[in-house]
Amino acid sequence: MNPIVLYCVAALGLLLFSLGPVISALRGRSGQFIGNETDPSNTLHKWVRAHGNTAEYAPFLAILMLWLGAHNPAPWVVWTMIAATVARYLHVAGMILPSTMNKPNVLRFAGAAGTYVTGPILCAALFLG
Repeated sequence: MNPIVLYCVAALGLLLFSLGPVISALRGRSGQFIGNETDPSNTLHKWVRAHGNTAEYAPFLAILMLWLGAHNPAPWVVWTMIAATVARYLHVAGMILPSTMNKPNVLRFAGAAGTYVTGPILCAALFLG
C-alpha cells in the first residue's frame, strides 16, 4: 500500500471525526441540542453543514483511495488523491471561515470544484485499473 494513500485516508477521517466534537461543543454552548438555525451566518449552522458535506464525500473518496492504493496506483492517481484531500479541507474552510455561507468564496469554490473533478477521475482510475 502506498503510504501517501494512507495519509490521505487518515486526513479525510481526521477531518470528518474532528468536526463532530466541535459541533457538540457548539451545541452545548448555544443550548441548541437538536437542529440548528438556517441563518447562513449562524456558526452552528456553518459547522453542521461543513460536517454534513464532509460526511457525504469523504467516505466514498476514502474507499476509492484504499482500493486504488492497494493496487499499485500510478503517480497521477496518487496526485489526484492528494488533490481530492486538499479539496475537502478547502471546502470545509470555505464554509466555516467566512462570516456567512450566503456569499460565494474562493475556498468553498475551489474545494467543491476540486471534489467534482477529482472524484470522477478516481472513479475512472478504478475502471482503468
